[in-house]
Amino acid sequence: MTDLNEQSGPQRAESTRTIVHLVRHGEVHNPTGILYGRLPGFRLSETGQAQARTVAKSLAEHDITHVVASPLLRAQQTATPIADIHGLNIHTDEDLIEAENEFEGLRVSVGDGALRRPRHWWKLRDPFTPSWGEPYLQIAHRMLAAVNNARAAAAGHEAVCVSHQLPVWSLRRFLHGQRLWHDPRKRQCSLASLTSLVYEGDELIDIVYSEPAGKSDPSVTGA
Repeated sequence: MTDLNEQSGPQRAESTRTIVHLVRHGEVHNPTGILYGRLPGFRLSETGQAQARTVAKSLAEHDITHVVASPLLRAQQTATPIADIHGLNIHTDEDLIEAENEFEGLRVSVGDGALRRPRHWWKLRDPFTPSWGEPYLQIAHRMLAAVNNARAAAAGHEAVCVSHQLPVWSLRRFLHGQRLWHDPRKRQCSLASLTSLVYEGDELIDIVYSEPAGKSDPSVTGA
């Protein structure tokens, strides 16, 4: 795995290397287990706050010069300790927001809640786009726009973009040239995880994934 801190002294001053860290927010307080999507007011749980502090500590020695987050509360709260530790303000980018989803506000665990009701089955007719929400390709394109903006703002240094599981995972699959429809249970994007995009100039040369706050179940609603 690439060492993100490894650069020789003479090259450091003239470096064209820029790293954009995509951070998934921490655990959310969601006692009813609904799919909250873009609903306002969903905050980090105590565990989520601890996860945010953990990821901030993992980035403490990095050359972070720009922090940007989704406008949703849980993302802003996750970004706060990262920005604080580097003495930076948090910028907001709408392109980092959670994906639209027609099941927002409902319980959608397999075999439970909305998925058991025939009136919702039509929404599941096309898993490839998908038919129940924002198209995967649209998600990937807006996320790439956010990354490019952050990369420009932190050119030669490192930036942090705090977003959400599906947007981060969609962009990662897009950058790897993989099909965008997928099994949600197999997403590699744990709570407070880092998906670090390493650029040399304008060329993406590496994607490094890490879990400073540990592994979490990608299929748990409310996580």
